[in-house]
Amino acid sequence: MSMWLEYFEQALPYEQFLERYGLEDARARWDRQLQRIALNEAQQRLLHALQRDVLLLCLASAWCGDCAAQVPILARFAEESERVRLRLVERDSLPQLRDMLLINGGRRIPVVVFLSEDGHEVARYGDRTLSRYRYLARAELGEAIAGAPQSEQELLDAMIQEWLNELERVHWLLRLSPRLRRMHCD
Repeated sequence: MSMWLEYFEQALPYEQFLERYGLEDARARWDRQLQRIALNEAQQRLLHALQRDVLLLCLASAWCGDCAAQVPILARFAEESERVRLRLVERDSLPQLRDMLLINGGRRIPVVVFLSEDGHEVARYGDRTLSRYRYLARAELGEAIAGAPQSEQELLDAMIQEWLNELERVHWLLRLSPRLRRMHCD
């Protein structure tokens, strides 16, 4: 078994992660965000059309605002498609994994490692999407930032699409992989 599959097997499904690590206020924040996430028809069709399993190993913490804003998006994708399997690891519960997934030298979260069905690392994505950075930069720097969402709803819609774009990119990488095409005879 690959190292990544071992980590994936140790990780928790979304609800179990929140039950174990989510204090009441953090849990409420994640629940509110999950309820706000509505996929449009095109996004639903894309998720239903996936032909390869994509494993999402997500390093997160229930207290983290960026995690509360983004990880429920991944949970919604997993609810919508049986091909998307999401598991979460609490950032500080596996220090060796945490330290392998540093971003800019820091313990930034969420970080998602996209895995093939047989445990090969395909991609990494996190800590914030481009639209989230634009939104924060506009607010914190007081500058006009091209493409920055103007409202919380625009931000959410943009984050959903950006995470879905990365998931789709990974899916096509897997779907066109000669190794996996031989395995699946397609």
